[in-house]
Amino acid sequence: MITTIETSQHEALMIKTQINAWQNQVNKINELLLLLSDEKLMREIAPGRNRGVYILGHLVAVNDNIFPLLDLGKKLHPQLEEIFISNPDKKVTELPSISLLKSNWNNVNENLLSSFNSLTPGQWLSRHMNISDEAFIKENHRNKLNILITRTNHLSYHLGQLTLLKNAESVL
Repeated sequence: MITTIETSQHEALMIKTQINAWQNQVNKINELLLLLSDEKLMREIAPGRNRGVYILGHLVAVNDNIFPLLDLGKKLHPQLEEIFISNPDKKVTELPSISLLKSNWNNVNENLLSSFNSLTPGQWLSRHMNISDEAFIKENHRNKLNILITRTNHLSYHLGQLTLLKNAESVL
């Protein structure tokens, strides 16, 4: 039989495991960004597909959206949503510099990690801000931890795309 203390410790361990999984994906992207030149980030992942710079900006904007979604505060870089979420690549011609996007990426993720580590298991299992109290009663799996899991998967998907740029040959 599991006691309340054991259940609480189990929940905390599972949440810590998921935070570590998220941080692992962030770290892998950080390592890849060190290897990718600005020239490579300006290339398309495949012909007719998104450029690396767009994916980087998209990841910053999506992670930045986690703050209000988890009720952790306001976005740090709200101007990126219009460029990297609301519009497809190449629709907006004036992009922030790659160095600025990398700085924003680090800023968002450092602040998210700090915020993640401040939440209790009970807070992680509470509703996120895109679901009403009424709907959460029926669908309590739509909690903050679920957002962390889906955003970790999102990072993994785009890490795979960015990895294609690592060994890309110049098309010139």
